[in-house]
Amino acid sequence: QVQLVESGGGLVQAGGSLRLSCAVSLPPISSYFIGWFRQAPGKERDFVAAIGLISRSTYYADSMKGRFTISRDNAENTVYLQMNSLKPEDTAVYYCAARLGYYSGNHRNWNYWGQGTQVAVSA
Repeated sequence: QVQLVESGGGLVQAGGSLRLSCAVSLPPISSYFIGWFRQAPGKERDFVAAIGLISRSTYYADSMKGRFTISRDNAENTVYLQMNSLKPEDTAVYYCAARLGYYSGNHRNWNYWGQGTQVAVSA
């Protein structure tokens, strides 16, 4: 059974930073990928970033490169999303997700989801 819990969202001024956390509980089986997605009101859920827990390979949506960084702690029980230079258009609910075996940028290919954490960026 996989459990994901997001935290760290809140209200921030444009140009500021936030670090989101995803606490992960996984079976003792390797090769999971953890991803971050976001969904703004009235819009589709979009890929943000992903990381392989074993390989440590990282993947980013083109629009996030240079501002957002995904990482994991050494114990492999928390995945972070560092968000810098935030813009009002970054306002969304941010979700972490998990899947086994390989990375995908399509949210429909991910099996496990957290409840989300709200990020609001004011001008």
